[in-house]
Amino acid sequence: MSDVLDLSAVTVRRGTSVLLDRVDLAVGDGERWVVLGPNGAGKSTLLSVASGRLFPTSGTVGILGETLGRVDVFELRPRIGLASTALSRAVPGQEKVRDVVVTAAYGVTGRWQEVYDEDDLARADELLALLGVAQLADRAFGTLSDGERKRTQIARALMTDPELLLLDEPAGGLDLGGREDLLRRLTALAADPAAPTTVLVTHHVEEIPVGTSHALLLRDGAAVASGPVQEVLTSDLLSATFGLALDVERRDGRFTARAL
Repeated sequence: MSDVLDLSAVTVRRGTSVLLDRVDLAVGDGERWVVLGPNGAGKSTLLSVASGRLFPTSGTVGILGETLGRVDVFELRPRIGLASTALSRAVPGQEKVRDVVVTAAYGVTGRWQEVYDEDDLARADELLALLGVAQLADRAFGTLSDGERKRTQIARALMTDPELLLLDEPAGGLDLGGREDLLRRLTALAADPAAPTTVLVTHHVEEIPVGTSHALLLRDGAAVASGPVQEVLTSDLLSATFGLALDVERRDGRFTARAL
C-alpha cells in the first residue's frame, strides 16, 4: 500500500514554542484517519503541514508521492481537498454558496474572471446536495450558520476529486441534530471506495464517523500513539492524551468517553 501522506520526524517551531515535535505519520491509500488531542496539541498545525500550506522547521513531508520543498505546491494543492475554519474566513461574505464550491477548481476563494462550464456548476450542485445544503446554492456565504458553512466547505473540498481530503473539526460547534446528520453523511463518504483518503481532526471521540480506520493521538505537539482505531482509541491512551482518567466505549462503530 503506497503512502498518501508520509511525515517523518516533522517538527514545527514558532519562536520558543514547539507546535509539533518530531511527529511520524504514514497514511495509506484508502485509509480513514482521525487526529485527536486537547486544545494546543498541534492538530491544526499538522493539517496545515499535510495540506502543503505550512513548511516544517525540520523533518520530511511526503504528500501524494511528492516531497514538500521539492514540488510546486500550487500544482500539488488542487490534489488535496481542505475544509478548515481558516479557509472559511478567507471566503468573501457576499460570495454565493455555489461559487464558493466551484472556485475550488482554480484554487481561489472568490469568483473573479475564471470560466466554468455547465459540468462544473452541476458538480457543485451535486456536492451541495450530498452534504444536505443544496437549497443554499444561491445564498450569500456570509449569511450561513456555522454548520451550513462547514458543509459548504466540505463540498468545496470535494470539488476537484481530491486524492487526499483534510477536514479540520467538521462537526465543531454544531448542535446535536446537525452533528448527527453530518456524521451520517461522513459515514457514507467513508464507506465509499471511490472517496479520497481522509484525515479528520477533532477534539471529541463522539465526532468520529463510523468507518474511521486509524487514529493519531497528539499531546503538546508530540504523538502519544497512532495506528488502527481499535488499538489506539482505548481508555488508557486517551486518558494519557487528555490528562484525565477516561472511560471510553465503542458501540456500533461510534465512540463515547466520560470522566471516571
